Formats: sequence, structure tokens, C-alpha cells
Amino acid sequence: MMIDITLPDGTVKPFEKGVSAMDVAKSISEGLARNVLAAKFNDIIIDAHRPLETNGSLRLLTWNDTEGKQVFWHSSAHILAAAVEELYPGVKFGIGPAIENGFYYDIDFMQYAVNPNDFAKIEAKFLELAAQKSVFTRQDICKAEALDFFKKKDDGYKLELINELEDGTISLYESGDFTDLCRGPHIPDTSVIKAVKILSLAGAFWRGDEKRKQLTRLYAISFPKQKELADYLVLLEEAKKRDHRKLGKELELFMFSQPVGQGLPMWLPKGTALRERLENFLKRAQKKAGYQQVMTPHIGDVNLYRTSGHYEKYGKDSFQAINTPFEGEEFLLKPMNCPHHCEIYKLKPRSYKDLPLRYAEFGTVYRYEQSGELHGLTRVRGFTQDDAHIFCTPDQLKDEFKAVIDIILYIFKTLDFKDYTAQISLRDPNNTTKYIGSDENWEKSERAIIEAAAEKGLVTTTELGEAAFYGPKLDFMVKDAIGRKWQLGTVQVDYNLPERFELEYIGADNQKHRPVMIHRAPFGSMERFVAVLIEHTGGNFPLWLTPEQFIILPISEKYLDYAEKVKLELELQDCRGIIDERNEKTGRKIRDAELNKIPYMLIVGEKEEAEGTVSVRKRGEGDLGAMSVETFANRVNEEVRAMIE
Repeated sequence: MMIDITLPDGTVKPFEKGVSAMDVAKSISEGLARNVLAAKFNDIIIDAHRPLETNGSLRLLTWNDTEGKQVFWHSSAHILAAAVEELYPGVKFGIGPAIENGFYYDIDFMQYAVNPNDFAKIEAKFLELAAQKSVFTRQDICKAEALDFFKKKDDGYKLELINELEDGTISLYESGDFTDLCRGPHIPDTSVIKAVKILSLAGAFWRGDEKRKQLTRLYAISFPKQKELADYLVLLEEAKKRDHRKLGKELELFMFSQPVGQGLPMWLPKGTALRERLENFLKRAQKKAGYQQVMTPHIGDVNLYRTSGHYEKYGKDSFQAINTPFEGEEFLLKPMNCPHHCEIYKLKPRSYKDLPLRYAEFGTVYRYEQSGELHGLTRVRGFTQDDAHIFCTPDQLKDEFKAVIDIILYIFKTLDFKDYTAQISLRDPNNTTKYIGSDENWEKSERAIIEAAAEKGLVTTTELGEAAFYGPKLDFMVKDAIGRKWQLGTVQVDYNLPERFELEYIGADNQKHRPVMIHRAPFGSMERFVAVLIEHTGGNFPLWLTPEQFIILPISEKYLDYAEKVKLELELQDCRGIIDERNEKTGRKIRDAELNKIPYMLIVGEKEEAEGTVSVRKRGEGDLGAMSVETFANRVNEEVRAMIE
């Protein structure tokens, strides 16, 4: 029997039933086949050697594809586990998934004490096993067989996972002497992996439960070429220099305090001023676009979040309910702003003439993240979203959605984020129980996002299963200055919360209708956005945003009075800066100003005081010569205007 295989260019080719993706690749070219890691058949990622039984669309995945890298790294996790098992007999294994860059494996090392000094030994064994060209073989087995296999291995972690699986959905993968519980898919064989590096180890509670045993998580990354690993390690060193936790401390932007609590950042004066400038920048853009600012409490009655569905979805990740002296009364630290905005909409009857309504709020929300998952400003327990919710008619939806895209692109342009793609995040068609709302509403929402993105000419990718529980979304994936990808900015279409909160408006037909709701956060959260911005710029913020635009360097204490006069004059012209009053040599002051990433250095001495000028140096460019204070102020303000207009 023949089946038709549709290739990415639209070509349809007939093949015998049972053909594999690898066979299809070989029919095109042997060179292509050598690079195939897996395949995507009818939007499902499969092993390259898996038989194809029906007509369908096929995409061959290589190292150049994100999905190809994920399969490569997932397979590498198996080899890492195999290497560990050979070196440390009797260890027990948790899970070993691919992550954005590389992979990890959670391991119970039992009586063994493993530390970074052991990494080289494990890497060597990894490469030895990879070189054996072991084929990854899939075996679909029944639940009883799977339980029996891992009982013999005495691996309680795998037994726990198997007990939660349905019979008929269980598979094992074998490569060499190692067998693991796994859905797959995997690369054809181990020999394509030529380089590996164990990056770090960390503690990880089994199933993320702090009451369970803490396992050892080995983080690693692998590549098909040694040079790619070398390049990645150089990038990693650059990333360490740009680490927002390191620069945030050096530049005195924010801090954490154990007595205050884990994951609760405190903004220092310079960081607060920087954050306020970002907020004001967005507020100005929102005002032009017709948004109205609102403010809502940090807590809400638990029933508010039951109505919205957030309690069901986020209850486990929220702080525990706050009980009041009144029996049965419970509040939550708010996990989201949207239920509060729905209540504002319900304040009074609405007409179609009132819509769209655009409510914006820099609202602080709270999630109880596990302590092991906290990371600087990028993963915290309290964070402020640059949140807004637009209530509109179905006819207004697409135009409103496109207007939000315009704001996000304006932000990216102003902050020099040039390399980005838009990810259309849809629900998982194979597991719709994770989502609320009717199929009809989901289809309308998804169609609106796809059409709006196309009409704005965005470069897009589509990810199934990445939608919010109440609606699909458009997530902006941005590459920073050293090529790392971050998710910044999100826009979501929601037909469901208006139903849950029974929101209404009177239409032109004098009948009641449901509005559509758009959730949007161009920054995402202030904390995470500032962290990404610090690392993107390396702390060299654009002139309009930087804490100090200038520093005045008197060549001796005699010129402090003149320095104060210059500073005051510049402040009156909306320039901000400080004076270095230390009794240090000018060369030392210049070096320190460079290290503190201050854009302009103004040197003042006898000549400058006599002529009413400043000698200007620009960070990274050097001496710009003498100029009047007014000329310098105009220069700064013109630079700023050019950046934000």
C-alpha cells in the first residue's frame, strides 16, 4: 500500500506504507540523511526511523531546527545517565529533559559524594559511550512489564512515574546497555554527539516538593562539533560578565535580603529611578493610545480567583490564603490583575459606544515559586506587571490587537531590541482539558491572533500547547546582544473571563452582548524586563534611561564650588548626574567613571571655571573637547529625544 508524504515545499511524494522519515531523507540526498536527527510528522515529533503508516506532512529536523536541538539534548541526557550509572553503580534516576540550552538529569547519588571535580570523569565516559554509535531503540510495553523492569532495578522514582501513566502509553528507550522510561523521540544513534560539558550541579527536590528527597541535578550541554562547544563557552563567559545579579549589585540597582524574604526584590534609589523612567515611558505611550490608568489592591477575596479560574490553576503556586478574624473570610495575595479589572468594568452598565475600554496598571502580583527556582530578578515571588486589559467588541478585536503590537514594537525599537520573532501560542488540540471555554471561542481567538500577526508582517512561529489556560497568545521572543533568547511582551485574546464574570455591553441592536478581553504586558514584568535589559546592555543603559547621564570630575577641591554650579545648571535643563568629590587623581576618577558605566565625564579646573565651560569625555569615545554647559545640555537632550521619539 502506498501513502502520500507532503514535504515542506508543498511537494507530494508517494512512498510505501511503513517508510521512515530517514528513508524519505535518503531519497532526497545522503548528505541530508546524515544530518537528520528526528522528524515532525503531522505536527508530532517522532524518531527518524519510526514507520509512517498514513498520509501526512513531513518535516525533517536537523541541528538547525529548535526541535532538532531539543531531541539532540534529550538524547544526550540519556547518555549522561548511562555514563553516571557506569561510574556510580546503583544510583537512582529521576527525570532528564532537554531545556532551552542543553539538558539536565535529576539523580539520587545514594552513598556517592559528587562535586565539580568529578565532571571531567563523567564527560570522558559520556564521550566514550557516544562514540560507540549505539542506536536508540524504542519499545512500547504494558504497564506491568514496565513496573517489573524498574522493580528489578530498584528505582523507586521511575516506579512512581509509571504508576501515574495509563496502560498503553508507556515506552522504554534503549541505547547501549542503558534503558530508560521515556516517551522519546531520540536521535538515530549516539555518534552524532561530539562534545559535551557539564556546566553545574544543584539540589532539586523530587517532583518540586520540598518535603521530598533532594536529588542532585546535573546541568549540561552537548554539540555535534567541538568548535560549537568552544564558541558556547566563550558566550557563557560573556554572559557571566553581563549577569544582572552581578551588575545590579555593582551598579546599586536592587538587592535581596534574607530577613525580608527570598524572591522579594528591593529597589535601591538608582534602580527605582531607572524603573520609574521605564514606567513613565510606557505610560506616555499608553496615554497616546487611549489607555486609562487604574490601581487595584494587592489582595483579593479568594472567591474572586475562584470565579476567574486562577485559584484552580495557580492555587498551588500562590501564597497560602490569608484568614481574617471573621470566620470563613479568606483573601489571597493576588496572582493576577485581570480579575480586578473585570470588576472595574462591571462598575456600571456599558454601551458599545463606550468600547473599547483600555485599563492599564503597574500592578504587583505574587506567586510562591519554589526556592530552588528563584533566580535574581528573572524568577521572583513578588513582581510588577505592566498590565493592561482591553474590553472591546468582536469587530474591534483585530484592530485593538494590532495596536498593542505597535506599542510592543515601539518599545523594542527604543531599547534597541532588533532581533525578535513572534510566537503564536495555541492550545494543545490533544489535551483540551487544560483550558477553559468553548471550542468556538478558542477558534475565534486563535484566528484573530494569526490574522493580526500576518497583517503586521511579523515573523512568526507556532507552538501548540503554550496558550494560557483562558486563551491563545502572541509572545515576543527577543534575542539579546549576545544571542540569547528571552520572552518579552505578550498579548492574549480571551473570550472566557468575560463569560465567567458575566461582563456585558448593550449593542447597537439594543441587546446584551459579551465583550472580548485582550490581556497585554509589553514588558512582561518590570523585574524580568530590567534583568534582561541589564544583560542586553551589559549595564550600559541608553542615555535616556541610565541612572547618571554625567559625572563631574573636579581636578582638585578648589573647583568643587564650580562643579556644584555646573551640576545645578544641568539639572535645571533636565540632565541628571553627580560630582566625584574624592581627593583622587583625575585619571583614577575617569577610570572609575568608566567602570561605573557613566556615559559622560565632565572635567572642570581653572580654565573651565574661567571660561564657563566643561571638558567633555564620552565613555568609549574619549575626549570631545571643551564646550559650554548649555551646549552640553543641548547635546544630551537632543540625544535623548532622538532615542525615544
